[in-house]
Amino acid sequence: MSTPADPPLSIPGWRHLYSGKVRDLYASEDAADTRILVVASDRVSAFDFVLSPGITDKGALLTQLSRWWFAQLDEFPNHLAEGEIPVEVTDRAMLAQSLEMLPIECVVRGYITGSGWAEYQESGTVCGIPLPAGLENGDRLPEPLFTPAYKAPMGEHDENITFEKTVELVGGERAAELRDTSLAIYARAAAIAEERGLILADTKFEFGTDADGVVRLADEVLTSDSSRYWDAAAWQSGQTPAERMASFDKQIVRDWLASNWDKQGEPPALPDEIVERTADRYRELIARLTA
Repeated sequence: MSTPADPPLSIPGWRHLYSGKVRDLYASEDAADTRILVVASDRVSAFDFVLSPGITDKGALLTQLSRWWFAQLDEFPNHLAEGEIPVEVTDRAMLAQSLEMLPIECVVRGYITGSGWAEYQESGTVCGIPLPAGLENGDRLPEPLFTPAYKAPMGEHDENITFEKTVELVGGERAAELRDTSLAIYARAAAIAEERGLILADTKFEFGTDADGVVRLADEVLTSDSSRYWDAAAWQSGQTPAERMASFDKQIVRDWLASNWDKQGEPPALPDEIVERTADRYRELIARLTA
């Protein structure tokens, strides 16, 4: 897997801690300040590679969407911290409490598609959970499914795991809390999206614990990078999976790569048109949700 190529920003009062595929983390130079500055870059990743160029304004757009969703979901404890964001990253950063991150990606699926659809065709299950026969790609599931994944170390693939394995990793009480909270957040968010003519097909959450042991929703939330949104009218009327499930995310990038790269060596540079179309899709989702 490739690593981020652009050097971290120099932000007065903050020191760079870590760069992931998309986000950069900074700690305060004041030892008494335990907050973390989470900066979203314009980098875009697909098939475990960071691609070039990035998506114009992506960091700012996804930060805007995360902030909006945190405000809608304020009944659930989150990682946001008070304070002024440095002017260098004011549109693309969040101040966050320092948390002990849990090693579980909390995936919730309300509709069957993607890897879940592929597994269902083979075995009638999604992440090992048996489902009724006769479902089609894109169908709504009888009820949302909690299908956790283990967050693998950098450079390795995340691994779908059973709820029982989640219990082994974090304990029974914590596993149940993660499942119930994830399903509750999904239900609330899906209802909000539905009011705006959108379907929240699936999403993933990350959680951490604070110094008091409180589980807090962390990282990004319900963005185009962590969630699959569809247009409800197109889902109802579309005649093909592509028409029904045109998502508001980087699927444009994935589709272009799938047609223009054999997954050998480094991926090719993204054409300007693909970059622009993807950014436009991100903007359209934000406009529809927040209007």
